Amino acid sequence: MTETTPEMSLTELGALSGRIRAEVGKAIVGQEEVLDHLLVALFAGGHVLLEGPPGTAKTFLAQTFAAALGLDFGRIQFTPDLMPGDILGSNLFNFQTSQFTLTRGPIFHELLLADEINRTPPKTQAALLEAMQERRVTLDGEVHALSERFTVVATQNPIESQGVYPLPEAQLDRFLFKLLVGYPSIEEEARIVARYGEGKGAPKPADLGVVSVTTAAELGRAQSAIASITLAESIVDYIVRLVRATRESGDLVVGASPRAAVLLAGAARARAALDGRDYVIPDDVKALATAVLRHRLMLSPAAEIEGKQVETIVAALVEGTEAPR
Repeated sequence: MTETTPEMSLTELGALSGRIRAEVGKAIVGQEEVLDHLLVALFAGGHVLLEGPPGTAKTFLAQTFAAALGLDFGRIQFTPDLMPGDILGSNLFNFQTSQFTLTRGPIFHELLLADEINRTPPKTQAALLEAMQERRVTLDGEVHALSERFTVVATQNPIESQGVYPLPEAQLDRFLFKLLVGYPSIEEEARIVARYGEGKGAPKPADLGVVSVTTAAELGRAQSAIASITLAESIVDYIVRLVRATRESGDLVVGASPRAAVLLAGAARARAALDGRDYVIPDDVKALATAVLRHRLMLSPAAEIEGKQVETIVAALVEGTEAPR
């Protein structure tokens, strides 16, 4: 008989979360809210899109997060001339064996940093779609499985920047969260300058003492534990009504998909677990709604002319959707 691995308790999950936070904090100053969402995405098994101006440590945060988790890390620098094969790899003919051999691309890592993802055309961006949805890659008709922990952390510059391409709706819908990485507070910026102002080049997590504080098995147990968090029928109804409200808003021409509702439910479970609860409450949904929905919605022309923001509209929909007591 094979022994079954015991399910991770909420106490163990909280301790794991604390270790990861402390390890990331060795290198990253501030960004607590972004890190909170990264942890929720990790345990919910979702992908994350980080958007912010250059120089706000988006890439460094992803590198540090991977180092603290001990995951096999890969990075793709997206450029206008990047091709799908540069991401996926290709089958090359070996003249010595007279057979085709798979040369794996960087997508075959556990945590993939898609750096400046919106600097490459949609054709190349689409190479990520199957991998992000099904954690597998199809090359020349042959299916290759990716790691169960395969996660994409993508960074992008604001769409107002020069030389960028808008991400297609299908690509955006694969991301659990879109997180806005802003400038630090004056106190945080002073700490950053004091810590890294020696001019020795870009820091590396390992040089700052960041080490892995978990294992693949432990991460697997943590993700499995999320499935046992209670999602009451009233919470399901609340999530569905909130998502459907985005499709009925006069300020939006594109609302959120059923996938958004499913991902929001999974993320709410993960947030509840990290908060030490074995059940989801409406506040879990409210806290994550903007990060889950902002990149799935499209403003109407009238709303754009009036200068409305997606975040403001989501906040109004959350406020206007009755939550269960």
